[in-house]
Amino acid sequence: MPDRVPSILIVDDELSMRELLDHVFRRAGYRTFVAGNGAQALEALRGTVFDIVLSDVRMPRLSGTELLHECRQISPDTVVILMTAHGTVEQAREAFKLGADDFIQKPFDIDELKLIVKNALEKSLLRREVALLKRELGDRTRLENIIGRSRPMQEVLRLIQTIAGTNSTVLITGESGTGKELVARGIHACSPRSERPFVSINCGAFTETLLESELFGYMKGAFTGAITNKKGLFEAADGGTLFLDEIGEMSLGMQVKLLRALQERSVRRVGGTEEIPVDVRVVAATNRDLSQMVESGTFRKDLYFRVNVIPIIVPPLRERREDIRELALHFLKKYGQNRTPPVTAIAETTLKYLENYSFPGNVRELENIIERAVALEPTHEIQPERLPETVLRYDPARTASVFELPEQGIHLENFLMEIEKSYILQSLRRTRGNQTKAAELLHMSVRSLRHLLDKHKIRHTASMFRESGAFRTGDTSDAP
Repeated sequence: MPDRVPSILIVDDELSMRELLDHVFRRAGYRTFVAGNGAQALEALRGTVFDIVLSDVRMPRLSGTELLHECRQISPDTVVILMTAHGTVEQAREAFKLGADDFIQKPFDIDELKLIVKNALEKSLLRREVALLKRELGDRTRLENIIGRSRPMQEVLRLIQTIAGTNSTVLITGESGTGKELVARGIHACSPRSERPFVSINCGAFTETLLESELFGYMKGAFTGAITNKKGLFEAADGGTLFLDEIGEMSLGMQVKLLRALQERSVRRVGGTEEIPVDVRVVAATNRDLSQMVESGTFRKDLYFRVNVIPIIVPPLRERREDIRELALHFLKKYGQNRTPPVTAIAETTLKYLENYSFPGNVRELENIIERAVALEPTHEIQPERLPETVLRYDPARTASVFELPEQGIHLENFLMEIEKSYILQSLRRTRGNQTKAAELLHMSVRSLRHLLDKHKIRHTASMFRESGAFRTGDTSDAP
């Protein structure tokens, strides 16, 4: 997709100057808008996002410097260049102090003005890119950081390399803690977009209203607290990759808005009227079965087909046990050097315990176990005693026998429903009715837990856990 055409607001009280500049910049490839005074320009800024404001200084009703001040409040990222026929060094200094990107004196050379506008816009874009890159620098992951020599992980790595060069939407599925975001970052790192931003968001962490403003941005005054224009993550990821984690937690209303953005390849900020083109590759992830959600009516079929162009399934750790040792040593290197004295090894017996364990929390659980063991270990080598009891007491044979098929067979759906319900109730009982903590124990989002409470018709039971005298009073922050 070609680069987005930059927009420029030309502000001057002289009609001939407005017409001249409008003609010049339209021929130069800009989308042009004109205003005859500062007040008109301010009204335009409140309803539309501009890349550049080119304004005269001396104007009736609202001067160029006053417009500059207002623009910095409304739209901090907009480039502002001031023009004046009465320029002095002091005026230029004051303009830069107020936040002007450049200052030019009339009469000016048209080619010089075009160059000043072009350079100011490029510097602005560079500042935004640097800010995004700094934010990502601490945790940006390359493909080599996806650890796993097992056949399932090698297949994932081969698929990443195969599809990275395309712009197709990718849907990554897998249990919580398997490393779906690492795969998304790997796709981005191997793609032609690798030098552009990688921006991620957990869709299950926001309400519909907040998620809309995070993804699409908003205009000043769109709602209480919107004191300035704000870019959304689609705009922030322009030219790069947007990672939508836990897309299955998105409400139906938000799904419609996302589908429109994907189809139109443009976004409209909350409270705005302008369609803003974006060049973004979307990678989505979920630990839920979206096809089943489509059947139940909780996920839109058209959005499902839009995001599921290239599916990637990340295997759980129990299906790639040969990777456990390598992963454990990787996490030891990550956390062991922070200790004094450092922890530099894992006892062979400890590794055997880890390789024997089922890891329901997958790679994230293994990382937490190693981090905890490093913190507790007094020697240079992690001993088995530093492992959690769940790992030390784990018996694969016993676990397998629990799920042995009875001679008379079993009603599988009812059986699984009862297991699900039992674990939900146990998690709520253990966490004294706190749904956030219960969701963490079950490795799911709070929204998913509440969906299951309604599915099993036990939301009232869950609230009784909190109200019971067996639990701490005042712990109502997570009420259903």
